[in-house]
Amino acid sequence: MLRRALVELPERDYPRDPWRLVEARFDPRHVARAETVFALSNGYLGVRGTQDEGRPVFSPGTFVNGFHETWPITHAENAYGLARTGQTIVTVPDPTTLALFVDDEPLLLPVTRVREYRRVLDLRAGTLTRELLWSTPSGKHVRVRSTRLVSLHHRHLMAIDYEVTVLDHAAPVVVRSLLVNHQDSPATRTPERTADPRLGTAIPHRVLDLRTRRLDGGRFVLGYRTADSGMTLGVGVDHRIEAGDGPEVTSRVEPDLAELVVRVDARPGTPIRVTKYVSYHGSRSADTAELADRCARTLDRAVRDGFAELRTLQRAALDRFWERADVQVEDRDGSAGLQQAVRWNLFQVAQATWRAEGSGVPAKGLTSPAYEGHYFWDTEMYVLPFLCYTRPRIARNLLRFRHDMLAQARRRAAELDLTGAAFPWRTINGEEASAYYEAGTAQFHLNADIAYAVRRYVDVRGDPGFLVEAGAELLVETARMWADLGFHGDDDRFHIHGVTGPDEYTTMVDDNTYTNLMARENLRDAAAVVARLHSDDPDAYAALADAVGLRPEEPEVWRRAATAMAVPYDEARGIHPQDAGFLRRETWDLDATPRDRFPLLLHYHPLVIYRRQVAKQADVVLAMFLLSDGFTTEQKRRNFAYYERLTTGDSSLSACVQSIVAAEIGEERAALDYFRYALFMDLGDVEGNVADGVHIAAAAGVWMALAYGFAGLRDRGGELSFDPRLPAGWTRLRLPLRFRDRQLEVVLTHEGETYRLVGGEPLDVVVRGDRHHLTVASPRVIGRRLRDHRLSPRPAGGGGLET
Repeated sequence: MLRRALVELPERDYPRDPWRLVEARFDPRHVARAETVFALSNGYLGVRGTQDEGRPVFSPGTFVNGFHETWPITHAENAYGLARTGQTIVTVPDPTTLALFVDDEPLLLPVTRVREYRRVLDLRAGTLTRELLWSTPSGKHVRVRSTRLVSLHHRHLMAIDYEVTVLDHAAPVVVRSLLVNHQDSPATRTPERTADPRLGTAIPHRVLDLRTRRLDGGRFVLGYRTADSGMTLGVGVDHRIEAGDGPEVTSRVEPDLAELVVRVDARPGTPIRVTKYVSYHGSRSADTAELADRCARTLDRAVRDGFAELRTLQRAALDRFWERADVQVEDRDGSAGLQQAVRWNLFQVAQATWRAEGSGVPAKGLTSPAYEGHYFWDTEMYVLPFLCYTRPRIARNLLRFRHDMLAQARRRAAELDLTGAAFPWRTINGEEASAYYEAGTAQFHLNADIAYAVRRYVDVRGDPGFLVEAGAELLVETARMWADLGFHGDDDRFHIHGVTGPDEYTTMVDDNTYTNLMARENLRDAAAVVARLHSDDPDAYAALADAVGLRPEEPEVWRRAATAMAVPYDEARGIHPQDAGFLRRETWDLDATPRDRFPLLLHYHPLVIYRRQVAKQADVVLAMFLLSDGFTTEQKRRNFAYYERLTTGDSSLSACVQSIVAAEIGEERAALDYFRYALFMDLGDVEGNVADGVHIAAAAGVWMALAYGFAGLRDRGGELSFDPRLPAGWTRLRLPLRFRDRQLEVVLTHEGETYRLVGGEPLDVVVRGDRHHLTVASPRVIGRRLRDHRLSPRPAGGGGLET
């Protein structure tokens, strides 16, 4: 049930365009939101969408993925095994400001008179451009154009091209190009006066210590070390100036501010251009002088190639991306708004993951310090499906990153008196950073989520080599944890007690349905992979057994636990309780709860929430999507209806999953409502906190709802199947998919559907139970009208889950 309204950007100020997000008029009321929706990133380096002149500003920020500070967590009451060290992403020195003065008057939005204004995030070019016409107090007219990009081709590089033209009168012009340490400004270091746990921690001590300082004309290169984590960072800035005759250029470097000042006596019609190249290199321990050298080399290449070449490479990279990722949606209204929003969300996922090499994907990407820049389960459950079908190399890298955390996960398991590995609920460096263990460490389902993602990647990519390299080890160590965490009860069932499922409004429960079902999959998959390696690749099996100390009897232990897994089921209601005790709790009357009391976590004590039947997100519904074959159609309908009235939607992760299951069971209106909720999570500021960064998992969930929901895609067991549910109000849905080195295109209309193999070896797909053989030369066109079956349920079968 949707409990908050969308607050879309007004079309008059933000005209709908299928390939661009356009700000046609500056409105100071939208500054905070615009800094998020116009943010740029490449997965390693990110900058918020601030105005070029630096003001007005809500929260300036430039971020390097994984570059963080640590701080001691203070618990009101200590206990063994609690997380001890917090981790918070650092706002690195920000290069985005180019302050402009004409006749010594500053350009400051919205104070100055701006006759024309247009800012554009181009989803194909990967650039943020802005053009305005300024009328100065003395009546002179000044044209200002800028282009900002964070390079997708060069991991460590961003650039800004800033052009000023005085149109009708000569005037003295000054451009100040700044590099500012916002992290250690007094405003940043003041602790937040808020009860919102989703925001980042304001670190009270100074974080960045300047260790290396180089100044050479228009270039300055700096090296920093963080106070507690000991991480190091190099920042380099270089400039190329085109300003006619005799510009005066000066520069200086201080610990918290570096600047280059260009002074020009501008002639009418002669542009003044300042092109700014910026490089960042971070490390856990490298010397700052070495990082400064790296920055210098990056700048040398960028200056040599020039800004135009950067733009060309950016466009080429995105052309390749959209060839594989452009989901096209047409509705009967013919509005560009739907397509614009779909592409904006997919672009955000691309930005957050493009060069995330050797790191994870923060919950907010690199658009904000909210959630401390931590990595959650969002990556495996929401981001990986999109990447598996569009950019599988990146999916592999992200799973490799989890594998790189195994040593810390093993130590954490031992600390929790468990064997195997226990991955941290929230982290940057691999250590658990969730101080609130009831809704953090207790979410053991993360282990199974990682295992599920391993299998999905291998199935979709067709990459058995990854199992040998890393996947099998992940499966074994996570399965070991489940075998130790659970126990065989007197009822001959395998129980898992004292856990928290995806619904963080119900914590520390016994036999959470989602957790138990996903653990069962994890146990089965680990046993199956070990058996396969033993029979098909003895050398790989021997290497795995040696690496993890695998005992021959362990796979049978996992199989027995999986077979005996307890899965709560209520015969009278015909539903799966969220956990063994869920139905014994009092039901929260959400309809009687005032709208301004959502999200509940900000207005009610946890104990008030935990004792009720209420869900932040319906984890049973998520289980029905991920493990669809294990539920009958009637069970899905009853479960969906029961949990819909209890779910607040306070989690941005909920709506896309509810849309998928609603589409599957024929609830078209609900499917569309939830899809729209996910689609406009940020553009429509659903949760009222878009200023605090993009919800990356919700953005990825848009693709999931389109692919798994309306296109009816399922990919269990390495076979593609489709059962489309095209809404009546849509006229066309096109879905490109990369599957096992083949490129597939699915086009759905109400007149028919086409499954086309664009490239690769022949492929069989299953459409509503019928198998079709595809070759490049012969697409499969199915003429049956989709409207005839879009609401028809899947046939019941399988007898439901074991209970």
